[in-house]
Amino acid sequence: MSGSLPFYQKHHRSYDRGYRSKEAESKVSQYQASSSRYAAGSSSSASSFSRGLKVSSHSGLEASRLSPIPKRAKPSYLAVDKENQIIGYVVPIFRGSQEFVTGLSDTEAARVRDTAAYMARRDLFTSGMEMERSELISRREAMRGTAERISLNKRIHEHEEHFKRMNEDSLMHPPEFVIKPRSHTVWEKQAVRLHCTVQGWPDPRVIWYKNNVAIDPLTCPGKYKLESRYSVHSLEINKCDFDDTAQYRVSAMNSKGEQSAFASVVVKRFKGEVDESLPAPRRGSAEEGPVSEYGINFKTHIVDKFGVSFGREGETMSLGCTVIIYPALHRYQPEVQWYRDDVLLTPSKWNHMHWSGDRATLTLTHLNKEDEGLYTLRVTTKSGYETYSAYVFVRDADAEVEGAPGAPLDVRCLDANKDYIIVTWKQPAIDRGDAILGYFVDRCEVGTNHWIQCNDTPVKFARFPVTGLVEGHSYTFRVRAVNKSGMSRPSRVSEPVAAMDPADRARMRGTSAPWTGQIIVTEEEPAESVVPGRPLELQVTEATKNYVVLSWKPPAGKGLEGVMYYVEKCVSGTDSWQRVNTEIPVKSPRFALFDLAEGKSYSFRVRCCNSAGVGEPSNPTEATTVGDKLDIPSAPGKVIPTRNTDTSVVVSWEASSDAKELVGYYIESSVVGSNVWEPCNNKPVKGTRFICHGLMTGGTYVFRVRAVNAAGLSGFSPESEPVEVKAAIGGGIPHGVLPEMGPGGNVGQLTEHRPRWMGTHDTVQSPPGTKQKHNKAQTDTDAREGAGAARSDPTESKSKWGKRGSVSWAPDLAKDLVSESVSDSVSDSLTDITTAAHLDPVPTEVQDHTVSEPEIKQARKFSVDASDKRGTARPRRESTASPTPPYGITVLECVRDSMVLAWKQPTSIGGADITGYFVDYREVIDGVPGKWHEANIKSVSERAYRVIDLKENMKYQFQVRAANMAGVGIPSLPSNTFLCEEWTIAVPGPPHDLQIREVRSDSLVLLWKPPVYQGRDPVNGFYIDIKEAEAPEEAWRGINTKATEKTYMKIQNLKEAESYVFRVRAQNKAGVGKVSDVTEPVPAVTKPGSKEIVVDVDDDGVISLNFECCDMTPDSKFVWSKNYEEMSDLSRMTIETKGNKSKAVFNAPAEEDIGIYSCLVTHTDGASSSYTLSEEELKRLLEISHDHKFPIIPLKSDLAVELLEKGRVRFWLQADKISANGKVDYVFNDNSLSQGEKYKMNFDKNTGMIEMTMESLTPADEGTYTFQLQDGKATNQSSLVLIGDVFKALQKESEFQRKEWFRKQGPHFIEYLGYEVTPECCVVLKCKVGNMKKDTSALWYKDGREIKADENLGFTEGVLKLEIAQISKKDSGVYEVVLKDDRGKDTSTLNLTDQGFKELMNEVFGYIANSSTPLKITSTDQGIRLYTFVSYYNDLLQVTWHYKDSAIAFSDRIKSGVVGEQLWLQITEPTEKDMGKYAIEFNDGKGGLRRTVELSGQAFDDAFAEFQRLKAAAIAERSRARVAGGLPDVVTIQEGKALNLTCNISGDPVPEVTWLKNDREIASDDHCILKFASGKFASFTITAVNTQDSGKYSILVKNKYGTESGDFTLELIEGTPDLGVTSYMTDAEGNVMFGPNTPKERMKTPGSETKTQKRKESAAKAIPMESLEDEKEVQVQKDEEKVESEAAEEPKAADSEHKGDTEEEVAEQSEAPELAEDNVEEPEAEAETA
Repeated sequence: MSGSLPFYQKHHRSYDRGYRSKEAESKVSQYQASSSRYAAGSSSSASSFSRGLKVSSHSGLEASRLSPIPKRAKPSYLAVDKENQIIGYVVPIFRGSQEFVTGLSDTEAARVRDTAAYMARRDLFTSGMEMERSELISRREAMRGTAERISLNKRIHEHEEHFKRMNEDSLMHPPEFVIKPRSHTVWEKQAVRLHCTVQGWPDPRVIWYKNNVAIDPLTCPGKYKLESRYSVHSLEINKCDFDDTAQYRVSAMNSKGEQSAFASVVVKRFKGEVDESLPAPRRGSAEEGPVSEYGINFKTHIVDKFGVSFGREGETMSLGCTVIIYPALHRYQPEVQWYRDDVLLTPSKWNHMHWSGDRATLTLTHLNKEDEGLYTLRVTTKSGYETYSAYVFVRDADAEVEGAPGAPLDVRCLDANKDYIIVTWKQPAIDRGDAILGYFVDRCEVGTNHWIQCNDTPVKFARFPVTGLVEGHSYTFRVRAVNKSGMSRPSRVSEPVAAMDPADRARMRGTSAPWTGQIIVTEEEPAESVVPGRPLELQVTEATKNYVVLSWKPPAGKGLEGVMYYVEKCVSGTDSWQRVNTEIPVKSPRFALFDLAEGKSYSFRVRCCNSAGVGEPSNPTEATTVGDKLDIPSAPGKVIPTRNTDTSVVVSWEASSDAKELVGYYIESSVVGSNVWEPCNNKPVKGTRFICHGLMTGGTYVFRVRAVNAAGLSGFSPESEPVEVKAAIGGGIPHGVLPEMGPGGNVGQLTEHRPRWMGTHDTVQSPPGTKQKHNKAQTDTDAREGAGAARSDPTESKSKWGKRGSVSWAPDLAKDLVSESVSDSVSDSLTDITTAAHLDPVPTEVQDHTVSEPEIKQARKFSVDASDKRGTARPRRESTASPTPPYGITVLECVRDSMVLAWKQPTSIGGADITGYFVDYREVIDGVPGKWHEANIKSVSERAYRVIDLKENMKYQFQVRAANMAGVGIPSLPSNTFLCEEWTIAVPGPPHDLQIREVRSDSLVLLWKPPVYQGRDPVNGFYIDIKEAEAPEEAWRGINTKATEKTYMKIQNLKEAESYVFRVRAQNKAGVGKVSDVTEPVPAVTKPGSKEIVVDVDDDGVISLNFECCDMTPDSKFVWSKNYEEMSDLSRMTIETKGNKSKAVFNAPAEEDIGIYSCLVTHTDGASSSYTLSEEELKRLLEISHDHKFPIIPLKSDLAVELLEKGRVRFWLQADKISANGKVDYVFNDNSLSQGEKYKMNFDKNTGMIEMTMESLTPADEGTYTFQLQDGKATNQSSLVLIGDVFKALQKESEFQRKEWFRKQGPHFIEYLGYEVTPECCVVLKCKVGNMKKDTSALWYKDGREIKADENLGFTEGVLKLEIAQISKKDSGVYEVVLKDDRGKDTSTLNLTDQGFKELMNEVFGYIANSSTPLKITSTDQGIRLYTFVSYYNDLLQVTWHYKDSAIAFSDRIKSGVVGEQLWLQITEPTEKDMGKYAIEFNDGKGGLRRTVELSGQAFDDAFAEFQRLKAAAIAERSRARVAGGLPDVVTIQEGKALNLTCNISGDPVPEVTWLKNDREIASDDHCILKFASGKFASFTITAVNTQDSGKYSILVKNKYGTESGDFTLELIEGTPDLGVTSYMTDAEGNVMFGPNTPKERMKTPGSETKTQKRKESAAKAIPMESLEDEKEVQVQKDEEKVESEAAEEPKAADSEHKGDTEEEVAEQSEAPELAEDNVEEPEAEAETA
């Protein structure tokens, strides 16, 4: 370039004013070479006039690299308070000392005096007066400028205030707390004052609350004092006591809205008396100005630190540190914050924070396991901050039940809706030996202490949807764990959550006023109802084996009527749809289904319904299999313990593989050999490294780890190697801090500048890399000074940072410092070149090679990296300097004599807005560049410019300079060489000026400008390409397959924290053109503090878009755009900006306002957001606007009716919000009602409850009741129709309640007559009575007859009982109990007839069935018998026998019966066909009870064999020879008399009969006639008895089955003459029968047991042995055979001719001998003779 100055520099208004005179030029040029600080001060004074209110000194282009003086932060002339709010201006007082001139200390000045620059300056200013005069002029000029600006700002402010007063509408705004109340900690008996400053118009109304209860000074005279003066409001509490410890809230409200602020007061108790010397509470004073932090550098030290702490659930713990801040300023308070696991803690009932001036204290009032974690104290001043951390462990409290598990933790509520709330929690670390069976969830409505269990059976999944909630009510939840030993303690209760539709919650505006509830915007009902359409987008959002959650969207075009839903399910593979919620339709588009069969697949669909009907179903979901979709995580891998300190060990492990939704890990330790495991942490940690504290020094431990997610706890990892608890060599990790390393090895960052520590738990101080300054006025010079200090004085660095041991973050810190140093050194080099160009221009060739292109690229790279590490992507704004060079010059279009250029914005704008660009060009001939020429004299604001008057077919290079208020920056590197020739390609050129906005973790917006060169045809679309920043070129991929006509696109589905680059291509009919330049890499990260545009509809129905920015600078501005084009026509919208908030108000919303609205905040790191106003959204907003213009009073409940005591009728409704001015009209059938004897009205405006009561209902009260509400312009009404059956039912119920009330005034039944069945099958009739006295009588009746009377009861209240021991049919009837005394009587009746008796007997049968024994098998001589015993048998019991699940049809072969308590089934002559499964079923009317037995296989074989054996024995017993009739033992007869004895003989075959006399066989002759007739009757006749006939006679019967005998003795006596023949006969039963002439005294013949027993013995001896193998078993079966024979035989008549079936008689006689002998008596000694 030539030696003359460029034209644009001569005319630039911000150029160095030294060029205004030759004399000043000479002085300044020499002075700048020697004193950069003075030049910086002069430059700032010169440039400050164009800056407005921001007054700062800047070091930038004017700073000389030759100066050894370190640069320091510039002072700010704005006075700010603690919250960085501007409260005034500070006019500096300039001291006439050399230190102000040079900015040096005495030590630095001594060093500088030896430099050549100092000597040159001393020679130049030989006169001290001349130097002092120059300084004085400079000061006066600066002070004059400052005073003018202050005066100008004051006039502007006064003008604005005047305009506001003239326009009252613009003045109205909601309350705003300028100064919020601060928390205090005081001693008992002291006074404390809370004060705040509130602004708002109209003047807000201020109310103070204590724990959400309004404070009324009149209730406690002298305790509270409220004052309000000039917008300053205060609350003074006198003589504080411990009960004054609370959270206080101040609420300010006016017609524009309401705001609240909170402060806590902690009152401490101590043993001594109150010291009067203690400081009084701080009170505001007009004389005490704000504490100015201007010009002060604070140094913060944290001492007396808290260490690793251990607590137990339920205890109170305090953590505290002493904070020393130097210098100590009166009334200065730093910002003190407490964090737990990187989460900022706020005051609550669990956490109390206190700052006493030099000590910060955190009190955990009631420890829970949620309180476990890493606690960090952060003390922030304007000069930076200090942090300190330590871990707190919380152990489980002792179990209420021995062996019960620990309490769950971290109970949270998700997806709150009208119908349900999903509750989640974390599993406890310990189960105390028994595995946890599941969890119970309890709920409690806010405002009550009544806990209700939500699930009947425990759930194992750590997530549960709670249903049955009341819409609009708020609830808290807790969870309990249960194992075999019992129930755990309940967890800490969750935060309150309201059962409300999310859409309703979104429509709620602002904070609730203290006297009202929340306003819910409801939809008006249309004039005509329309059947709603189909629900949309039905899907299964969550599925477990216990429940399935569905969600959907309401139908489109549903009208204004509220819609409810029915849910239907269908088993997959069928077409049968079943409605799930048949009784109550759900109101919100969410629903949880329970009681689904696990493993089955279901489909679901939803129908809408309203008053018009039920709509069509939605499209069904895909088949969903019921079961847990989330698996329990796998066990962690190898566990490695490492020594740390004398009481701690560092444990690391391999993470669980493929773990989904991992909550964290639990670590357990065990002393080697003890086999007792103790938890190291009671709150899951997410890292894979943890320090286990509280171990015994010298002990040897092993460790194991398990993972946890919502599905449960994993198995344990393998045990670690044993490790001895002993301090590591070198001390281990001094503070127990393990920083979580990122992918690049960088330490993760906390929000803002706080480090994030994962899996750590001990004291921690700030690592070096985290000590960053927070003052926005800090310059880049500070970073270079820090790097220089780190390099030049390592001792100082070490003492500043402290001893670290092996610090893992040191390499990253060094990298950051080196990056900033390199960036700043390159920037300094560039600045030096500019300074040299201004003072002593050099040839172009020298400039071209002073800084190479790689250096510039490296500088740009380091600049971006450094800004990224500080958490910001915007150019640094700490000092005002010229911008850095633009870069990336490209050609957008080329014609014969002109070229259109584009370039990219500089990486650093120098701290001020870029005002324009200047373009230079030069010709390049045969590779040799020529001289630079100016392309534009006036700066251009766009980053594209057409350079004209070029020569065709010539080659050119270009360079671009950026300018701001500080001056024109250095030029960019020369561009590539471009040939000036006309483009003739058919496709379009490249798009340009690519910009990225609204960067979020998963999306961003890309903007571009269309190509300048259109090609042969106009551009008709664009394609956008994307790739990861580090990916190769072939990774480019298209985002849109169809070209978009817009010049912007929102790119979604990005991967969080991944960096991307983009490019754009344009197309026309000829094809796709060149690609644009690639954007800079952009990480997909949502910056902290990012806000979104919020749409709002105020009380007047005004719709507005609101955007707030928390990272603004004084020069920041809000720029609103529609469809990403800045709005120039503001006729449709009004933009209002105040502070860091901006509002775009729609003047008249209409369809032409549909579009995408975005807001960009300049001079930030890209703070922006957008809002899409679609047609549906506009319609919704207009509806809400209409509702706000014409508001309705929201109702919590519509008009309803209920019955009170004594049958009184109560009509009531509750308004959600109503003011003190609200009123109600009560209307019945269009007639107004008033207070009187019939109607009692009550209106509670605090709760919104409106009620009207009536003593009773009469037919005249049938009709329509209406409550009409009015509150200002808001109205509403609710009606209740009571006509027809509804009214009659209500009237009937009212009368009944009235009668009930009177009934209970005397003796009455508390529980009416009922019955219960005891296990012994006794039926007890009982009733519970009340209001009894001594003369009260109780009478029992059955079917109208008194059965029991208790005239004098010995109790006032008790139970009356009547016991029926063995109930039968005769006990059926109507039972009645009557209570009566002088007060009245009451009656209770129990109908035990028909169905009532049947139900009672079914219950009895149920007890009988349950008492039955298992079905057993036995054998008889007739077949096989199955039997069971019951404890009690009733004749009405119905049983059914089954064979192979079919009822048995009884026959002669198969019979059933009952003997005592035995029920049996007899199978006669069984065969193999009878094998199978038999069952007896007891019918109890409820499903019955069935006992089964398997008669097959070995069981059948054994039973059949036993049957065969018994059958053979029975046959032998029945067929053997017997003397069925008994003979008398002694027969006494007179000589000469005839004797005739006859007895019955049985046996098959017919036995042989032999008579014996004196044991010798006798034969029949004329004297002794022996006969055996018909095989049955044997007779013994002596025609004339003589003395020779005396002796012992016997009869012997014999066949093949046995022999039996009978004998008698014949005695002769002298007697009377013969009266006839004495005959002895036996009947069919074997009894001795006398003839008609037998004397009566002889008829008594005693039987002989001895003779009978002998006959039995002889018969037993005669039975064949093969048929009597087991005599013992025969005896066992004897009773059963007797029962069977008695049941089988029919009544028989034994006449004199002994007629009957021979076989039956033989069977009957088998048991007859004993009976016969019992009935026969021995004859007397003398026998009667004829």
